[in-house]
Amino acid sequence: MRSVRQCSRSACTNAAVATLTYVYADSTAVLGPLAHLAEPHSYDLCAEHAERLTAPRGWEVLRLMPEFEDAGPSPDDLSALADAVREAGKVRRPAAEPSSVTETARRGHLRVLRADDDTSA
Repeated sequence: MRSVRQCSRSACTNAAVATLTYVYADSTAVLGPLAHLAEPHSYDLCAEHAERLTAPRGWEVLRLMPEFEDAGPSPDDLSALADAVREAGKVRRPAAEPSSVTETARRGHLRVLRADDDTSA
């Protein structure tokens, strides 16, 4: 399931829908669809900031998509979420201990176990 990334602009809490990268050699800012993975030298932008993007004088803005809209969760995302909820809701039974094991001490969540035939304790 993909996580919801926020816009990189300060104080903006909207979901990111586009990724901005710079090609310094060509003086170009490239604005494209949201990348699958966050990259350290790219910026995720919400629809509002992607539409209002301007580049410095002498730079060109290359827009790979005319409009950026939040697509929302896909059917795959919803299926993954449902599977995660089902997995978290499963009742987990502790593994049965052999009858020849005895608990001798406990400290927090840790237990000291001794086999009944072990006399070296």
